[in-house]
Amino acid sequence: MVFDTNIKSMFDLQKAFPNEQACIDYLEHIIWAGTPVSPFDSESKVYKCADNQYKCCNTGKRFNIKTGTFLENTKLPLQKWLLCIWILTIANKGVSSIQLSKMLGITQKSAWFMAHRVRAVFGIENYNELEGEIEIDESYFSGKNKNRHAKNKIPNSQGRAINCKTTPVFGMVQRGGKLNAFVVSNVKKDSLQPIIRRFVKSNTRVISDEWVSYSGLNSQYNHDIVNHGRKEYVNLDDNTMHTNTIEGVWGIMKRSYNGIYNWWSKKHMQKYVDEFVYRYNMRKHPDSDKFNWLLANAGVSRTKYKDLIK
Repeated sequence: MVFDTNIKSMFDLQKAFPNEQACIDYLEHIIWAGTPVSPFDSESKVYKCADNQYKCCNTGKRFNIKTGTFLENTKLPLQKWLLCIWILTIANKGVSSIQLSKMLGITQKSAWFMAHRVRAVFGIENYNELEGEIEIDESYFSGKNKNRHAKNKIPNSQGRAINCKTTPVFGMVQRGGKLNAFVVSNVKKDSLQPIIRRFVKSNTRVISDEWVSYSGLNSQYNHDIVNHGRKEYVNLDDNTMHTNTIEGVWGIMKRSYNGIYNWWSKKHMQKYVDEFVYRYNMRKHPDSDKFNWLLANAGVSRTKYKDLIK
């Protein structure tokens, strides 16, 4: 069977998946490359059964294309799932669950649950090895202390104090390349530097502001510092010494946060950050690649509703 994987629009999507069987065939093509693989034993022989079911020879268990993926046990039609994935992968600033529910013709509760199951896969783009010229910085989400109602303000909180700006997110971006970003418990040296050393190759050029938690990086990296405290944003002697790229990343992420979602709970914040990172890292690819790449990496344990709300 020949598949058109170059889907360019929602109209193309509807033509490509007119029924449930077309969705199943496409998923088998993208995930298995046409050759069924048992989720219970990848080395086992597989036998085809009726109703799109397969049997793992070694374990005797039956499965289908959704088994072992984030789609496992879903009761919703795959047509709605593929439309949901298309919308979430191409929307530059994300989509609220209310808007998604209207587009899919389901309840807001179901749309919220679907979106979180998809977000579990977005994390595949958030563990990149970075090299070249890397800008690092941290930003804060969920509101500043000065903007809170008087009864909720935390006294004596200022600057980068974690109590002042609720939840910090730490980011590392390779100029012209990929981004990694993680929700962190604090912005102390012991929290940030292990992340840097894990994902940034040694002897790489790292550019940061003067925050004290970045001190000592010059033992492993070519560390340049831009002193924002002195209103220095681009070094006058070297115009490549700046953190404007990562600052731009935060600007886009916050426009998404403020304009689409208005609020992220701390519990789910990493999932929203992963969603943003996925789209940022796939920004140079056509929409069909963003869609297919997520499907090809669907082998992520399904998210359970009870775990989301507890």
